[in-house]
Amino acid sequence: MPDYDLAVIGGGAAGFAAATKANDLGKSVVLINDGLPIGGTCVNVGCVPSKHLLHLAELAHRPQHPGWPAVGAVTPRVDFAAAIRGTGALVETLRGTNYIDVINSLDRAAYVEARARFMSPTEIEAGGNRYTARTFLIATGSRPVAPPIPGLREAGFWTNREALQADHLPADLVVIGAGPIGLELGQAFLRFGSRVTVLEMADQVLPRFEPLIANELERALVDEGMAIHTSAKVAGVRIEGGRKVVLAEIDGQARDFPCDEILVATGVRPNTEDLGLGAAGVHIDARGFVETDAQLRTSNERVYAAGDVTGHGFLETLAAKEGAVAAENGLTGTARTINYEHIPSAVFTDPQVASVGITEAQEMERWNACSCRHVEVARIPKAQAVGDRYGVIQLVAHPETSVLVGAHMVAPMAADLIHEATLAVKFGLSVDDLIDTVHVFPTHSEGIKLAAQAYVRDISVMACCIG
Repeated sequence: MPDYDLAVIGGGAAGFAAATKANDLGKSVVLINDGLPIGGTCVNVGCVPSKHLLHLAELAHRPQHPGWPAVGAVTPRVDFAAAIRGTGALVETLRGTNYIDVINSLDRAAYVEARARFMSPTEIEAGGNRYTARTFLIATGSRPVAPPIPGLREAGFWTNREALQADHLPADLVVIGAGPIGLELGQAFLRFGSRVTVLEMADQVLPRFEPLIANELERALVDEGMAIHTSAKVAGVRIEGGRKVVLAEIDGQARDFPCDEILVATGVRPNTEDLGLGAAGVHIDARGFVETDAQLRTSNERVYAAGDVTGHGFLETLAAKEGAVAAENGLTGTARTINYEHIPSAVFTDPQVASVGITEAQEMERWNACSCRHVEVARIPKAQAVGDRYGVIQLVAHPETSVLVGAHMVAPMAADLIHEATLAVKFGLSVDDLIDTVHVFPTHSEGIKLAAQAYVRDISVMACCIG
């Protein structure tokens, strides 16, 4: 008899969702974790510490920029070292309440701290012990990876992990990569007092997002004081006068960027080395990500994979969804799948960015037609009342049925606003359904209704109280 119904390798969001699902189904499960502490990326070096640090940076920034002549600007005292200590304390607390306490509460679950490795298609070894199971789940996540830039390793650099535990605030910070991590942490350090320069190889920040949205966010960040260079090729790093100097080619010109620290935010690598995947008969792709079918089953029918290690997307929420679906499929024989176009994502800059569904370019590829509308946040009555100057909300509708198939926005609280659009995309609601839905006035969420109304009328000459 197998030792367990399910053996999970990896103690992050995907692993915990799978363990919880197995326990809910009355199945036995062992969760084996190594590398990052229990909880994985999100609680230790991702969502929790970064968003806490962003919030503290915003608290430091807002009093200096009230935006209205009726309120005088003040400069609060900022203790960066205390901010880092507080971030660490929060991580430790949530690691206990959200993970350690949770695994201890599952009556059919066991937890093992050890490096796991497949010894055969049906057996793993961890901590000197062997474990067999009916079903296995690989949920080992990913880690930051630095590009092969000459001189970078010799000079030293930060990833998000080191930045979130920094022992000093650099006077000058160069960020290589203008994806979500680079821009979030770049803005946090900017607001704490660093001079921040961002170098991005693509022709826009947030290369995977709608250009309209990315360009608006860049406008806001540049106006705040961040130096951003797109289409920038980083050629090397050297040490000069005790400082680091990043060499880059921008618009055909060689540029030097002296700095105290370099934050590399250019991508991740899956944690698939030394797992014995060959012994398990589990295939990986050229980048090292575990290959799965639509049910998250690998090339070994008894082994599933979920989360960052699959390369499907790098979101805590998606990892958890995949973990639960994979566990249910493996343990009960169901064939559940995930529609990835229904998964929202967000970037927690200020203003925030959020997206769900397909983009304008994808719509053109799919139907050779575009049915898109957008509204500037500054047109929303609530935004006018509170002085929000930046932002765009864009909707993408099916060109024949007007059913919403995508929504993209840069706006205050965009990470919260996106859920109305997510429900519309998931359940096939149309532009008319959004228009027909009464929204609270005045709120930023009216921007979604305004964008929908732009399909049927000229919103530039429309009263704010129109139904």
